[in-house]
Amino acid sequence: MRLYRLKAVINQLGVDMSVIANLKVVAAKRPEQQPAIVKRRNKLKSQLHDQLELAQAESEGREYLKARRRHVKNAVTGEYTEAMVSRKPRAWYWTADDGKIYLNLRYGTRVLELAKGKSAIEVGERGLLVPTIEALKQAVAAGEVDTQQIAAGDEVGLRFTKLFQKKC
Repeated sequence: MRLYRLKAVINQLGVDMSVIANLKVVAAKRPEQQPAIVKRRNKLKSQLHDQLELAQAESEGREYLKARRRHVKNAVTGEYTEAMVSRKPRAWYWTADDGKIYLNLRYGTRVLELAKGKSAIEVGERGLLVPTIEALKQAVAAGEVDTQQIAAGDEVGLRFTKLFQKKC
């Protein structure tokens, strides 16, 4: 009965059935909410993408600015309006005294510990920075940093719990 109604509506709209017939139609349900670890992975991949863009811009001699939406108060009227504000992301990599470049992974303001007592990745020379960040993006997408993200997230959550308990 439903299929008949769908065909009738499609015919009324003038949509060619051969186009829809050529598409792969499946019964898939969109999840209402992503798991927390998937959200964390996506956020870290996005931040690594910013680091990648920043490194590429520096190697090409240009400046990378990330545009963000902010609510800005108008000084005259006192109203809040939405405005696009550009800012340069803070680099997660630095050059040490020995001339080598090192890179940290961060979860918010926390540096992720990648191995016991080790949190930095030795990149070496500047030319290897972009491929290293690309490899890290693939590692994050594959879930290789999940345990470190969970530990850092639990630590942040614990701080909020302690802060909330002090206020009550």
